[in-house]
Amino acid sequence: MKRRREPSAEERALFEAALKDTTPLKQPAKVKPRPGAAKVKAAHAGHRAPIERGLDGNTAARLNRGVLEPQARLDLHGMTETVAHRALLTFIRGAFARGLRLVLVVTGKGLKPPAPDAPFDLELDMRARGVLKTMTPRWLAEPELAGFVADVRSAHRRHGGAGALYVYLRKPAR
Repeated sequence: MKRRREPSAEERALFEAALKDTTPLKQPAKVKPRPGAAKVKAAHAGHRAPIERGLDGNTAARLNRGVLEPQARLDLHGMTETVAHRALLTFIRGAFARGLRLVLVVTGKGLKPPAPDAPFDLELDMRARGVLKTMTPRWLAEPELAGFVADVRSAHRRHGGAGALYVYLRKPAR
């Protein structure tokens, strides 16, 4: 581990002279946590999904059990990244306009990594694995779609599991 050296007296004087006309920034106001936020955090400790989402606990539990049926489905298999992004934009905007709440986006799981004892293949190693699976949550978080989306999570096994995403849409403004 490298240790930083102490500045010399001359260096310290130069630094202080350079910053003598500056004023310190204001300290940000402390934000008080909402009542009950600690209980929610404790209840969800160990879960990987972010807590502050647009779902109530009952809806989230029903999604996790696979009880809710998606109202529409988009399958991105075989699409290029550009075509899939365009299709996702169109699909989410259309679903929101029709007042749908739960839609399923099938991304697939991507290529499986090679077995540990398989010979090294540079071409296989350089190809991206699961591009659509990786990019779809990012696209849903971008400003052009984030306003429509209340929650994104992996689908239940009966709806595609790790190869699909539930997208829970916000309620349309009345």
